[in-house]
Amino acid sequence: MAALGANLAIAIIKFVAAGFTGSSAMLAEGIHSVVDTANEWLLLLGLRSSQRPASDKRPFGYGKELYFWSFIVAICIFAIGGGISIYEGIQHLRHPEPMGEPFWNYVVLGVAFLFDGASFLVARRTFNAQRGGRSFWRAFHGSKDPSIFVVLFEDAADLLGLLVAFLGVLLSHQLQNPYLDGVASLLIGVILLVVAGLLLRENKSLLLGEPADLALLQGITELARTDAAVQDTATPMSSYLSPHEILIVLRVQFEPQLRTAELTQAVQRLQSSIRQQYPDVQHLFIEPTAQVMLAPEPPVME
Repeated sequence: MAALGANLAIAIIKFVAAGFTGSSAMLAEGIHSVVDTANEWLLLLGLRSSQRPASDKRPFGYGKELYFWSFIVAICIFAIGGGISIYEGIQHLRHPEPMGEPFWNYVVLGVAFLFDGASFLVARRTFNAQRGGRSFWRAFHGSKDPSIFVVLFEDAADLLGLLVAFLGVLLSHQLQNPYLDGVASLLIGVILLVVAGLLLRENKSLLLGEPADLALLQGITELARTDAAVQDTATPMSSYLSPHEILIVLRVQFEPQLRTAELTQAVQRLQSSIRQQYPDVQHLFIEPTAQVMLAPEPPVME
């Protein structure tokens, strides 16, 4: 809510400054802030919707609402933010107009940089706390919480856009070349398109259902095999339903001499131990099978 309010205030100030100075780059930044405001609202909507309890129509809950709305946010950045910024830059290059006094542009850009910089530092600190010792890109691709990495990338795009807008206004005014302001607007649009492309790719993968981390699946497999009633088990099938909600299907080959009551107790024992050690496993289905079917080995290319 704080980020939403800040982005809305910054957008209004940018539009006022653009109206007084005629800066295309500042107008593009105003559009950028409006898109960010809408995106924050959509992320809040996704967070709230994803927390609704399961129902008859949605037995696995509404966790993927967050992934859906994050995907919509990426489309908004691409279509609205990037597209309109590029259009505005092209229009300014076709019909350049001399810029007025840029003082208020500098003031607005400085204030916006402080707000967006503070938001970026908070988002980066939260992201770093989650990624552990992994590299940035590995942590980004492995993250299952778009409410964190979407805000991080948005704030990074904001800061880059503000820097480009500042250079566009400064050079356009100092060199008396209005074309540079239009070029800055184009660059802001390109930045937004690149960020949107990264977010679209990652959110699409989450929306389609990413499997759990290999370390978690191996841990579940090893835990199941330590049970005296288990003869063998295959690698679990899994899918993330929300950042902290995993669906697991575990095919287990139990000891053949087990009676029905003993088999039931073994299944309950496995479910209890797995959920206790891995609380994110919210939906666990253990499938007893006569023989574990392992995935075939890939062919060796000569």
